[in-house]
Amino acid sequence: MRILAIDLGKNNRVACIYDAAGGSGEFRTFLTAADAICDLVTTVAPDRVVIEICPIAGWVGDLVSSTGVELQVANTSAPAWRWSNTKRKSDHDDALRLAQLSALNQLPQVAVPPRPTRQWRAMIRYRHHLVGRRTQIRNHIRALFDREDLSLPTGGLCWTQGGIAALGARAQSLDDVNMIELWRGELECELQALCAVEDLVTRVEKKLDDLEQQQERCQQLRTIPGVGPRLAEIVVAVLDDPKRFRTGNQVACYVGLTPRQYQSGDNDRQGRISRQRNSLLRAMLVEVSWVSLRYNAWARTIYERVRRGSPARKKIAIIAVARRLLVRCWAMLRDGTIWSPAPIASPTV
Repeated sequence: MRILAIDLGKNNRVACIYDAAGGSGEFRTFLTAADAICDLVTTVAPDRVVIEICPIAGWVGDLVSSTGVELQVANTSAPAWRWSNTKRKSDHDDALRLAQLSALNQLPQVAVPPRPTRQWRAMIRYRHHLVGRRTQIRNHIRALFDREDLSLPTGGLCWTQGGIAALGARAQSLDDVNMIELWRGELECELQALCAVEDLVTRVEKKLDDLEQQQERCQQLRTIPGVGPRLAEIVVAVLDDPKRFRTGNQVACYVGLTPRQYQSGDNDRQGRISRQRNSLLRAMLVEVSWVSLRYNAWARTIYERVRRGSPARKKIAIIAVARRLLVRCWAMLRDGTIWSPAPIASPTV
């Protein structure tokens, strides 16, 4: 088998043309360009192309797939890819390892969704990024008032229309303030930034709402009490094809909601959750799980069973709810069904 392994870089790329039968490799360096990749694949005519997951892996994968050559995308966060206890690491070494692991059928792979799904995921992450920027601006305004020994309303009262108007009354243009009251000019700048970010969040959420309403699978998940558009869209976008998972445990492991295992000799214990893969989906599941305790009797029952009346087990219980909620979402998408309360088996935690 002839394998073409490419170490993707921003400006330059290193390719390893590997002969699986003879175990020999030839290296080539070329510039980052779509035409260069097409020419390389056409010239080498490999049986398989191997790349590693990175920000540009999407369009590179689309380009390779269009040629009809088998494509493998390596998961570089997997334990088999760790470069611990090595004295040298280079692009040539990366490309060679990609080829060797692929030849041995031991390459940890990751699924790359089609372009529309990648674009949808990116917009969801962008909305999360904007919400984070909005929170940073609000926190800076609160810190600004603390610095001046001034008080602000607690909670969300400060960010209502009336609260923003009260803040604006204290702000002044930077051109008009003197040395003593520069903080008022700083406040005006932050309020302008907050207004701009709020407008962006509104526009992005409107677009996401339109996309979510067009997805029948999102509407299936919305039938779950406590599940709104934000969780439904991210579950559908991240899981993509639910049939690529065989069991619910695989789904929970994919999102990092399964416990780590430590086994050595007679010792066999489980630790905290692995927290692998999509941290945004994991955080959203936990957040919605807390809300679901008020609206979903199924979630409340699981929570109380796992908590066992102990305040110290609250976090353990809510993680159990999040894991079970994710598995139920996956099963509904796989089977094309809507929500229906089901008998609750005793959870293992």
